[in-house]
Amino acid sequence: MKKRLLILAFGIMIFYQSAHSQYTGEQCIVSSGFIYQPGEVVFPSCHASTIIQTRKGFLAAWFGGTAERNPDVGIWISHYSKGKWSSPVEVADGVQHRDKRYPTWNPVLYNTGKEILLFFKTGPSPSTWWGELMTSSDNGKSWSRPFRLPEDILGPVRNKPVLLGNGELLCPSSTEHDGWRLHMEFTSDNGRTWERTAPLNEKTTGAIQPAILFHPGGILQQVCRSTVKTILTSWSEDNGRTWSELVSSGLPNPNSGIDAVTLRDGRHVMVYNHLASGRNMLNVAISHDGVSWKACCILENDREKAEYSYPAVIQSSDGMIHITYTWQRKLIKHVVIDPAKIVTREFSNGNWPD
Repeated sequence: MKKRLLILAFGIMIFYQSAHSQYTGEQCIVSSGFIYQPGEVVFPSCHASTIIQTRKGFLAAWFGGTAERNPDVGIWISHYSKGKWSSPVEVADGVQHRDKRYPTWNPVLYNTGKEILLFFKTGPSPSTWWGELMTSSDNGKSWSRPFRLPEDILGPVRNKPVLLGNGELLCPSSTEHDGWRLHMEFTSDNGRTWERTAPLNEKTTGAIQPAILFHPGGILQQVCRSTVKTILTSWSEDNGRTWSELVSSGLPNPNSGIDAVTLRDGRHVMVYNHLASGRNMLNVAISHDGVSWKACCILENDREKAEYSYPAVIQSSDGMIHITYTWQRKLIKHVVIDPAKIVTREFSNGNWPD
């Protein structure tokens, strides 16, 4: 009887392991670590990181406080130089006056080459927040006072702006006060003056937080978070002024933030949760055309209630891919991928490959 039970238990263990054995692609990951340790900071919760390269190294930002939506949530930054991240420093908060403070949200960094722009949101909730902008002319050591962006302008709502060939900075954006609606914002003078499109989707298909990819011939592609369990995508042939109808990219989305970047070799990288629900697995996929995607690697894969989310991704001057993301709402993690070491796998009926 004991022997039968042991055989049965062994069989169950083998089945469980094989059912949960997934392709990791970890050979392309060259470094992985936390930007800070819990003892370094006064805030217990963090989310929504952003990263850029500077003349001195890298700069990351995120929001941190007691918990998302709490009035004590501020914007924090850290510098990376000589292989080490600096201790986080709070650079913005939602203080209105002595008796009123709002939470801050979703910082987005952009390096113009002459100054660094730090966009973020302030307000009680995503349906009522407004956009603000700070600038730095010394690689993020010191910052201007924040100023509020014009009415109806939020700046890039979560993912990085992109510089177009005509000199305009395209800021992918969205609103949540009248359903989840996408739109694009444009500035040709680094945030002093603005234009914006009308909403790009109907309220019946909720979509927010787009990221922009580049294709030959000046064609742009947006990929975005949605409420319909898939990453949605559409295309523009006029520098982002008008877009085709949103369609499924074929990649799942558990109503969670994504980011994407076009590499200098023309390939496109997407960081996202390859799940229909939950945020316990964080993945990287790659494509040559923005249509057909292949599995690249798994950054995190843990118990069902864990959260790994809201990635930001860039390519640095040395060709490496840098990713930051929320680690269980407690820490911000930084991962570096060597694109030359990527080995892809085909998806199996939409599932992450074994």
